Amino acid sequence: MSQKVEKPSLSGHRLKTRKRDEKEKYDPSSFRDAIIQGLTETGNDLDLVAKYLDLQGGKLDFRRYADVLFDILFAGGQLAPGGSIVEDSTDPEKLFRTNVCVFGTDESRLREFYEVFNKLLRRYKYLERSFEDALKKILYFMKGFKDDEKRKLAIITGIFLGNGFCSAKVLSSIFEEHLVKDGVSLDFADVMFKTWLAEKDMSSIITALKKASLESRLPELFPVNKRDQETFVAHFKKVGLGPIADFQETQRNYQVKVELKKHVTEMMKDEEPPKEMVAYILEHMQKHNLKEQEVTMLVWSTIMASVEWNKKEELVAEQALKHLRTYSPLLAAVAKSAMAELSLLVKIQEYCYDNMNFMKSFQKIVVMLYKTEVIREEVILKWYKDAHSSKGKSVFLEQMKKFVEWLENASEESEEDED
Repeated sequence: MSQKVEKPSLSGHRLKTRKRDEKEKYDPSSFRDAIIQGLTETGNDLDLVAKYLDLQGGKLDFRRYADVLFDILFAGGQLAPGGSIVEDSTDPEKLFRTNVCVFGTDESRLREFYEVFNKLLRRYKYLERSFEDALKKILYFMKGFKDDEKRKLAIITGIFLGNGFCSAKVLSSIFEEHLVKDGVSLDFADVMFKTWLAEKDMSSIITALKKASLESRLPELFPVNKRDQETFVAHFKKVGLGPIADFQETQRNYQVKVELKKHVTEMMKDEEPPKEMVAYILEHMQKHNLKEQEVTMLVWSTIMASVEWNKKEELVAEQALKHLRTYSPLLAAVAKSAMAELSLLVKIQEYCYDNMNFMKSFQKIVVMLYKTEVIREEVILKWYKDAHSSKGKSVFLEQMKKFVEWLENASEESEEDED
């Protein structure tokens, strides 16, 4: 009996062909080789580069191999850990690198190369997340690049950030210790911030840094042994980045005041003597060179925030006077100048207006602070005449009318006695 010979099925042949095609389409080496070859053939015409990438997005799997794609667009080849270009063949004719990339582009044309990225991500929006991840990785590998490549990377990163092309979160990589200790991070930041400032104003940069939770990390660009306020400010002013230095001074001032408020609040909670609290506040002021007026405002707000106030208007006045009398030495210690006292008086007026239960307590509070020598007579008269706030003006001036008249009469009688 003759044995039946099975012919290979057409469906099996198609399956093998499909698998071979898929391997070619999804193999990272093939993807890399195709992109490098295609970019090289554009002859560094960046309009042709943009058109080439636009067309290839429908043929090659950009989604799966986005990291390889961005490696090539930045560095000219697929990056190995550390930043070197991967070369995985002995074929001398095979291209592993192209000069049609950020690193191979002249600095004067980096804005044009930014448009290549811009057109690519507008066409294939699913690449946005992959782009940020890739840029973080490339910044992390920065130590392995040449000096001119680091500079170009800093410039185009500044352009990206200045145009809102990506989040400032990509900068988290530059705070890594291996980049900080050798000064790589600081050199990068100098160039990147100059480029960013040429694109946007400082307020926009601050907003972006805050959204990325990086506004307080700028001192970390310096090695630990140089991480102090004086070194930071001197460096950025020297390299022409005064706005960055000024921002850090403001940031430091804010952090110092937060620390002061927190500690004073804890001391109040522990019912420590006002004398010890005064000593701490004055020491903190001197150590951090804090201004008298801003500390006066901070002490007032801390005192008032440390109590849960009675919601009944007729009872809150007594509660407030008792509380403020206890802590008036703190205010007296910091409000030494007439300007600080006047600022405090206006602050009290606005506080009583914003917190309606205190509306009828304003005059009583001011009189108590006058008697405890926190606010002097001439400051109250100045406030009454022309230095008051518009908030609740008519109500508070009426409350203070009789006391002001008494002060003026007392002053006149004093002058007559002297005569």
